[in-house]
Amino acid sequence: MKPFLLGFLAAVLSAQTAGPLPIGDEAHRRDEAPAKPPEEPLPVEGPAIKVNVSIVNVMASVRDKHNGLVGNLTKDDFEVYENGQLQTIKYFSRETNLPLTIGLLIDVSRSQERLIDIEQRAGSAFLDAVLRPKDEAFIMSFGADTELLQDITNSKRALHHGLESLKPNFGFSGINAGPVPTATSQAGTVLFDCVALAATDKMSNEVGRKAMVVITDGGDEGSKYSIKQAIEYAQKSDSAIYSIYYADTGFRGGGFVMGGGGYRWLQQMSNETGGHVYDVGRRNPLDKVFDELQEEMRTQYAIGYTPTDPKRDGSYRKIEIRTKDKDLKVEARKGYYAIAKDDQ
Repeated sequence: MKPFLLGFLAAVLSAQTAGPLPIGDEAHRRDEAPAKPPEEPLPVEGPAIKVNVSIVNVMASVRDKHNGLVGNLTKDDFEVYENGQLQTIKYFSRETNLPLTIGLLIDVSRSQERLIDIEQRAGSAFLDAVLRPKDEAFIMSFGADTELLQDITNSKRALHHGLESLKPNFGFSGINAGPVPTATSQAGTVLFDCVALAATDKMSNEVGRKAMVVITDGGDEGSKYSIKQAIEYAQKSDSAIYSIYYADTGFRGGGFVMGGGGYRWLQQMSNETGGHVYDVGRRNPLDKVFDELQEEMRTQYAIGYTPTDPKRDGSYRKIEIRTKDKDLKVEARKGYYAIAKDDQ
C-alpha cells in the first residue's frame, strides 16, 4: 500500500466524530481486509490506528471555466492555505480507489411525490455503476420525518430493495373547522435533520471517502436542526454533500424555483463541504446528472498536510485550496474542526 494511502486512512480513523443522534441502528465500522505489510515502517509508534501526527486530508475536484472536470493536475499545481497561512502538501494522489461510502438521501415530501418512480430507477442505475467491491452505501428518505430504508451495505440487491420501498411521507399542520374537516397544509420537509442524522449516525464511523447525495427541491420546514448545524455535522464526519436540485414544475403550489431559498440552501451545504450542486431539467434528466456525479467521484484529488498550527483547541480552521492556473476552480471543503485527541 502506498505511503499516502496509509497516512490518509490512518488519519481518517483518528478523526473526531460528532455525538450520536437517535435514529435507526447503530452505525458500524467497515470490515476491511488486512493490509499488506508496508515496505517501510509507518512513522508512528504502536499500532497504525493510533496516529501521533495530525494530518488534515481533503478530497478536491477541479473544474475549468466551462465547468468541465480536470483530472490531470499534479501536486505542484496546488496551493493549500489554512487560516490564510500557506501549508506544505505532504501527501497527494490522483488515485480514487479509496473506499467510498455513499448516503443516498431522497426527498419524499408532497412536492416530490410524482418524482419517486424516476428517482428509484435512476438511483438504482447510479449505485450499480458507481459502487465497487470495497464501496458501500445506505439509503434514507425524508419528508415529515426521516426514515432509514437501507443501512450501510455493499449488497446492491439490498440497496435496490431499499429504493423500491420509497414512498411519500408527509403530514399535515392543522385541520380546518369546516363542515367536513380537512387537512390544511403540509407539515414539513426535514432536510437538515436528515443530513445531520446521516452524518452522525452513519458517516462518522466510516473510513475513506464519504459522500451524501441529496435529491430534493431544497425546501426545509420543521427540522429541529439548522442548516448551520447540518453543515457542521457533515464537516465533522468528513462528508461531502452533493446536492441534486430536482423540482416538480407541475406540482400545485409551485415548488422551489431556481435561485430561491431552497436552491441557495443546497448551494451553501455543498460549497461548505466540498461537494457540488447539480440541476435536473428537461435537457439534463436525472440519469444524466447521475452520470456526471459518477464521473466527479472518480475524478478527484486527495491532498494531505500537517498544519503549521499544531494546537488541537476545537477551533474551526478555514481551508482554501487554489491552483496556480487562475482559470480553474477547486471544489473542496472549506474547513475543519481541530479537535483534541483526548476528546475522541
